[in-house]
Amino acid sequence: MTIEEIASKWLSNPFDEHTQKEVKILKGDPKKLEDAFYTSLKFGTGGMRGIMGVGTNRINKYTLGKSTQGLSNFLLKKYPNEQIKAVIAYDSRHNSKDFAKIVANIFTSNGILCYLFSEIRPTPELSFAVRFLKTHCGIVLTASHNPPNYNGYKVYGKDGGQLVPPDDKIIISEIDNTSFDQIKFEGNKKLLNYIDKKIDSEYYNTILNEVSMHNLDRSNLKIVFTPLHGTSVNAVPQILDLAGYKKNFIVKEQEKPDGNFPTVKSPNPEDKLALKMAVSLASKKNADLVIGTDPDADRLGIVVRDLDNDWYYLNGNQTMVVFTEYLLSKLKKNEQLGSNNFIASTIVSTPMIENLANAYGVKFKNCLTGFKWIAKLINDSPDHKFIGGGEESFGYLVGDKIRDKDAISASLLACEIASDLQSRGESIFKYLINCYIKYGLYVERLISITKEGKDGANQIISIMKKFRESPPKKLGNIHIHYIDDYLLSISRNLKNNQVKKISLPKENVLIFTLEDKSRISLRPSGTEPKIKFYFSVNSFYNKRLPFKMQQKQLNKKIDLFVNDIIT
Repeated sequence: MTIEEIASKWLSNPFDEHTQKEVKILKGDPKKLEDAFYTSLKFGTGGMRGIMGVGTNRINKYTLGKSTQGLSNFLLKKYPNEQIKAVIAYDSRHNSKDFAKIVANIFTSNGILCYLFSEIRPTPELSFAVRFLKTHCGIVLTASHNPPNYNGYKVYGKDGGQLVPPDDKIIISEIDNTSFDQIKFEGNKKLLNYIDKKIDSEYYNTILNEVSMHNLDRSNLKIVFTPLHGTSVNAVPQILDLAGYKKNFIVKEQEKPDGNFPTVKSPNPEDKLALKMAVSLASKKNADLVIGTDPDADRLGIVVRDLDNDWYYLNGNQTMVVFTEYLLSKLKKNEQLGSNNFIASTIVSTPMIENLANAYGVKFKNCLTGFKWIAKLINDSPDHKFIGGGEESFGYLVGDKIRDKDAISASLLACEIASDLQSRGESIFKYLINCYIKYGLYVERLISITKEGKDGANQIISIMKKFRESPPKKLGNIHIHYIDDYLLSISRNLKNNQVKKISLPKENVLIFTLEDKSRISLRPSGTEPKIKFYFSVNSFYNKRLPFKMQQKQLNKKIDLFVNDIIT
């Protein structure tokens, strides 16, 4: 079926008058029409995410409705003798509240009891609510850190984690077999329940119980916080106040939830520019710590004072190392650490994290990209206690009570660490340097290249095919030792040509490990039109040289790899 034929189906029932009008306008612009209809939105590492508008490749009431109807069909088949329950949350993006109500109506139309948050809430609170309310699934309407014209749809299972095999493939099949005219939009008010403060209270108490690390005076730590116009304004200030932090300053210009994200180019704490206003306020207030979260509050950015009292932006790998080292050291000091404990991370995150596990005698579990895989590790390991874990994309989770990366609990942990170290005349930056001294200096860099539209998607396919079929033998004049191909599930030793099977599920990822243990990973994004290149290099930490000088030297090495691999 041609794109014109697919689009033409949207010019009659069951599509409403407004949708039909928008499709007619699109027909006047073949390029825009193609982009809106050339494919259908798919579930990726973070669910379904895309630009809002009409078309099969857009987020709208029909694409969300088709997914929700397919999900409802799955739930009704999987739990035929139960009153099925679902819980829904949404963020501050345009149309999120309306989309959430549409999803709720479809659930209730299918006889599913639905809990709907009355106002915006963080994504991790939705994960918590799934477990607390004992629902069969959860939905959050969000596009995380994407631009304002995006929205999305994350689906959670009974364990509070995002969808993983085999359920994800079964649900996708149900969605594919659902036609737009089968969507039940009408709703059943008797099956809809609004929730708010009771869940908030339980969520806050869970975080306080899980993350409170000491009984020291917390009132001296000066904290600047920005929600970047998102949901965390309804949680982080409340949590910090309950924990005893009194010198908290919110960036007023970014305090109000706003789907336009007017003060930033990108509402993403991975982007230093997103935290510019917070750092400026921190300088004026002589603050100790800056915290910023993305709109749905699952990602966390941290800025700390370095040895020269300048502001230093921690990347996601550095935050994960500091958090995990602190948690492990506290448990060891309290004699609560055992071989049944484990920490976790993802295949494109820093290899340094495994060194921590080895040093403390705990298990390290590695998984594919996306926090749903860490949630699966927790769920599949009932005899092992999860301490903490994260990924390079600024996500972290403490303990197993929540099953998604949680910037709310992570914000509290950052403050707990900072206040503890402050009481000893130390700092988070010094703590990071001590980690480098203990485990080696690791420097990482992520380069994301955007390839939009149908042509862009084909370019990404071509890039991965080229490196898969004709991989380089050297990068930066250093021989490649291993090539791990997660799509083919094989790890090849180029020195002896031995091949080993990779036990993780298949994913379109290539990882080159060089003779000096440098690592370069290639991966198409599961939620954005991007291909991502992850670089990791390391060396012994030289106490006689300044950190910045050593970091600069390793970054020059990454520059060589970038020149060789990105053309």
